[in-house]
Amino acid sequence: MAFNPPLDSPSQPPRYAVVDALRGAAMVWMTVFHFCFDLAHFGLWPQNFRTDAFWTVQRTVIVSLFLFCAGFSQAISVSQGQSWARFWRRWWQIAGCAALVSAGSYAMFSSSFIHFGVLHGMAVMLVVVRLTARWGSWLWLAGAVAVSLPLVAGYVLGHGMEELASWFNSRALNWLGLVSRKPFTQDYVPVFPWLGVMWWGMACGQWLLARQLRWMRRPLTGIWKGLSMLGRWSLSYYMLHQPILIGALMAWFWIAGR
Repeated sequence: MAFNPPLDSPSQPPRYAVVDALRGAAMVWMTVFHFCFDLAHFGLWPQNFRTDAFWTVQRTVIVSLFLFCAGFSQAISVSQGQSWARFWRRWWQIAGCAALVSAGSYAMFSSSFIHFGVLHGMAVMLVVVRLTARWGSWLWLAGAVAVSLPLVAGYVLGHGMEELASWFNSRALNWLGLVSRKPFTQDYVPVFPWLGVMWWGMACGQWLLARQLRWMRRPLTGIWKGLSMLGRWSLSYYMLHQPILIGALMAWFWIAGR
């Protein structure tokens, strides 16, 4: 995700509305998904978000869209000569919000609070992606290795390596994603395999930017323009949407006397 101001100034490089719109579409989908989750949490709609493929596949696609856009945005930032100072300003925003997510989720789900969710993962992966921006076409292969690594690790650790598995399954190391069993938490986005998705976003962004395709810079209209505007405020929206949804449901309970 890119967290630039909503309006471009003459001193700022131009934005790519298509990437913002894709991020905005993921945000709308995420909102619907989380609203359904909240309904289930409050007992209004019995659903199993942990094992039902209808929900788990949706979550995978939503997270993939976010991280792919984050990698693509890094490709844009590097091509426009973004300084490390500006990168770190954005990074501290993400890291700070990750800490707030952990604190808020602990208040609601003390036994399954978010200790390494999507923002935590992004904070780590953005640094790695930025440092490897010059890998070029090797990013495609690196992404494939990152995506497959947890599958290999899970198989190896699950066959006669119980002691080593206990180390990787612990909270101290499960943020890597090389686990034989997933931790019990409300959100879990470890470095592997998700770094691979962000690497692919970077690789795709570099490939398209090198070809200077006009449609990438073309202004959008209609619903796509609205999604593009929404996508510019992704971090703020991410932090506010759940408190608003949960607050609205709690207000409804109070008005209905339930």
